[in-house]
Amino acid sequence: MARVLLALVIIVVAFTVYALVDCLMLPKARVKALPRVAWFFIILLFTPLGGILWLLIGRGRRATTRPVRAVGPDDDPDFLGTIRPIRDPNEDERIRELEKRLAETDDEQDNGRTDR
Repeated sequence: MARVLLALVIIVVAFTVYALVDCLMLPKARVKALPRVAWFFIILLFTPLGGILWLLIGRGRRATTRPVRAVGPDDDPDFLGTIRPIRDPNEDERIRELEKRLAETDDEQDNGRTDR
């Protein structure tokens, strides 16, 4: 009988300590019904009933919605839809000229190389 009583006391003390630590560590926004200090004293004075009340009433649930994540402009389809590319009328001619010079550079390198 003494062993059962000792085990019961250990379980109640462990549960009370858990409830107190949970009450103190929980973010303020999730503490419901009463202020955190009031819950602390309720848990401490009305052991184990205070801990049970804390878990059932005082501890708010986690938010079911995910927090809104900031989206960078390059990941936001709404923002990307508003951007219109700036077309330079001379851009095509400039690209053709660059490709021509690149081809000439490649030809010069190929001609200067000796095969072994």
